[in-house]
Amino acid sequence: MKKINQLILFVAMTVFISLSSCKQNETNSDEVPNAKTPVTITNISIESVSENIELRGTSQFQKKVAVKANATGYINNITVNIGDEVNLDQVLFTIKTKEATAIENQKSVTDTSLIFSGVLKIKAQKSGIITTLDHQKGDYVQDGDQLGIISERNSLVFILEVPYELHEFLKVNGICEIVLADNKVIKGTVSKELSSVDPVAQTQSFVVKPISEINLPENLIAKIRIIKHTKDKATILPKSAILADETQTEFWVMKLINDSTAIKVSVKKGIETTDKVEITEPAFSATDRIILTGNYGLADTAKVSIQKN
Repeated sequence: MKKINQLILFVAMTVFISLSSCKQNETNSDEVPNAKTPVTITNISIESVSENIELRGTSQFQKKVAVKANATGYINNITVNIGDEVNLDQVLFTIKTKEATAIENQKSVTDTSLIFSGVLKIKAQKSGIITTLDHQKGDYVQDGDQLGIISERNSLVFILEVPYELHEFLKVNGICEIVLADNKVIKGTVSKELSSVDPVAQTQSFVVKPISEINLPENLIAKIRIIKHTKDKATILPKSAILADETQTEFWVMKLINDSTAIKVSVKKGIETTDKVEITEPAFSATDRIILTGNYGLADTAKVSIQKN
């Protein structure tokens, strides 16, 4: 009788454990959600795209006029400062000749006929900007000494040093962009190709002239953006839609095949800009939906939930 009771108890416990396990499995199955990754989508666009190269250029005034002393003596007055705009024939300096200074210093002179001012005016030979002042008031200078430099405003250019292997992309009269340090962009043209190459750096100099006159200082460093290639009617996607492997040799996008499933599609890239990429293969249609955000780390076939951009 005791053995029968033990057998009944064992069977009851076995049935209870089995039922509990089934119930737990059923509960766990109900708790596992059908997880979907939230994503935003985009479509291809057909537009013109250009591949650029960026090189460094330095501003320089090509036309400069030296202001020189016209007599030996002392600088009596300076009417301008560095950076001032001056006009043709504007008085810049006055010089008192050494003879006039010597007579003035002879206090014993009583013959007033010997007293004369001896002050000579030095005028601007060109309109432009005072970029250099070499002397101060009271300095002794000799006839022909340089007192300063006037730079002609409209002669400002950028000297561009180009690695020789890239010189084929720069064409005289070709349009380019000058990107200043404050990110202001101005249009320019390649106006001249210099005939010498730096023997150490193997770079060739080109002259880039701003299309419009602009007030810039000399020796300002800017980025010169030159168009390398241009393609019309290219298939374009935002750069964030393109995924790549660690070696950056394989590229793909995640394309929706329905409202909740995305698949991996390998692509080949063409011209790239800062935020856009040309897709050369495969041929996408305008209605194809490509994942823009949320695509990182998705499996080859993934469940997604489309969010509004």
